Amino acid sequence: MQKSLRRATWASAIVLVAATGAIPATQASAAAACAPAWSSTAVYVKDNQASQNGHNYTAKWWTQNESPATNSSQWAVWIDNGVCGGTTPPTTPPTTPPTTPPTTPPTTPPTTPPTTPPGASGKNVVGYFAEWGVYGRNYHVKNLVTSGSAAKLTHILYAFGNTTGGQCSIGDSYADYDRAYSAAESVDGVADTWDTGALRGSFNQLRKLKKQYPNLKVIWSFGGWTWSGGFTQAAANPTGFANSCYNLVKDPRWSDVFDGIDLDWEYPNACGLSCDASGPASYNNVITAVRNKFGNNFLVTSAISADGSNGGKLDVADYAAGISKLNLVFPMTYDYFGAFAPQGPTAPHSPLNSYAGIPQQGFWSDAAIQKLKSKGVPASKMLLGIGFYGRGWTGVSQAAPGGSASGAAPGTYEAGIEDYKVLKNSCPATGTVGGTAYAKCGSNWWSYDTPSTIAGKMSYVKQQGLGGAFFWEFSGDTSNGELISAIKNNL
Repeated sequence: MQKSLRRATWASAIVLVAATGAIPATQASAAAACAPAWSSTAVYVKDNQASQNGHNYTAKWWTQNESPATNSSQWAVWIDNGVCGGTTPPTTPPTTPPTTPPTTPPTTPPTTPPTTPPGASGKNVVGYFAEWGVYGRNYHVKNLVTSGSAAKLTHILYAFGNTTGGQCSIGDSYADYDRAYSAAESVDGVADTWDTGALRGSFNQLRKLKKQYPNLKVIWSFGGWTWSGGFTQAAANPTGFANSCYNLVKDPRWSDVFDGIDLDWEYPNACGLSCDASGPASYNNVITAVRNKFGNNFLVTSAISADGSNGGKLDVADYAAGISKLNLVFPMTYDYFGAFAPQGPTAPHSPLNSYAGIPQQGFWSDAAIQKLKSKGVPASKMLLGIGFYGRGWTGVSQAAPGGSASGAAPGTYEAGIEDYKVLKNSCPATGTVGGTAYAKCGSNWWSYDTPSTIAGKMSYVKQQGLGGAFFWEFSGDTSNGELISAIKNNL
């Protein structure tokens, strides 16, 4: 199963050019929490010369001996394990590195985590905030406020941190904690500062959001489609992995921002972008180590496969044992079908139920929910997944599902994928199948959820006694939050 825009490869190679020549590229995706040393190859960057293609970020650099253009915003760059923001260009290098993250472990918790308090409706409403959305999509934490979405949420999943080398590490240091927000862009109308030690980026904006919405919980998600490869090494040393995650999430620069950690392993003892053969016990072992390290009062959650087929992904790892230590679990009940099978047959990517002619048995939401229930997973821990996007094919002549295709339909950011806010106007839904919507426009065929089909899915959530719903991801919704309103209003 693929996973929305998560499956795009975005390595974020940033090339630094110094007076002495080119410095090897530093991958923001592999950067750890910064503890950099000042280097004689320090450079300045002009942010309004930066460019972004997908999640590949390229910037124009000057050496310390050059004169940056006027009327630009510059900052110092420390070169070590990542790209870390400093103050406005200093004449002398800073002497104090960031504070070392705490290493003291918490008291060993009980085995059973507490129940997560839900929203006023008794159901959780959980949304993913994609860290790379601050680039081409121009979607920022403030949009959660202006769209009215923040008031409807119980939790935000911040995606993603990396797992390279079996360790939790920073996903994109610039987006996470270095980008300077102006007063107009900021949640509270106050601009970021360049004071030493000041937190910026999305982390600071989330901090400000939590002050306005004190019941809102923020969970840092690690892994995802692109960055799950390190979980194989994590499974070989779960305690080392848990320690690295604790040190990063509890870093004193942002420890107040996060109320939990989410492990999005795609997939234990199975294949995603890469294949894992760490054995059926590995998922439980990693979850157990993380729970023990973070303690019983910290949220630990996990996004998991929604493969309801016999002998499929949910049957090759001991999910039930791992889930018993979690507060909430997010079966990814979307991306069942799409133009990753370019010739089709066309099918809705997030069917709630089976229907005549569905391409693969067990590839619908209810199949996954019932399989997890049969394994002893409490319904109240499970949330139903909703996609705020559609998947589509081109070269399709048949309006009904099951038609052949010639490839992926054009999309704004990636072929075969388009946001709901675009599709509702460019290709309005004309039918429903399996509890979700579809439409044929010209030779393009799309499937996606609408406020109406979401209402039906929320009825299912209540009928099944599930803990609520979660969705991927905020920027696919309309500017007034049509889809999140449909979730909230029907729970």
